[in-house]
Amino acid sequence: MATTTSPASEPNSVEALKRVKATENEWDARLAAAREESQAALQSLRAAVEDEARTTSADAERDRVTRIETARAEVGREADAIVAEGQKAADEALRGEGRRPSDKKDAILAAVLGSFGQE
Repeated sequence: MATTTSPASEPNSVEALKRVKATENEWDARLAAAREESQAALQSLRAAVEDEARTTSADAERDRVTRIETARAEVGREADAIVAEGQKAADEALRGEGRRPSDKKDAILAAVLGSFGQE
């Protein structure tokens, strides 16, 4: 039993193969276009993320510098207030206004005893 192909079915099978090949080529082209589109979208998203990261980093650095400057100014004001308070206390101590009563005892005894202490 030998099988033979009929010449009538052969042109149909060639046409069918051509249609399959054309469909395959069409889908290959669609897949390639979809890959290119997704790669372009991915690159665009990566660039957007990098730009946002740079912007956020610059904003954070600017905020950090502002806070440091504010803290320095506040510390400077506090230091000036402490120095002024210390200077005031030193001036009062020199005038005797800021001393404790025990520190003034010699002056009080001299005033009360007056001439008794010298005899």
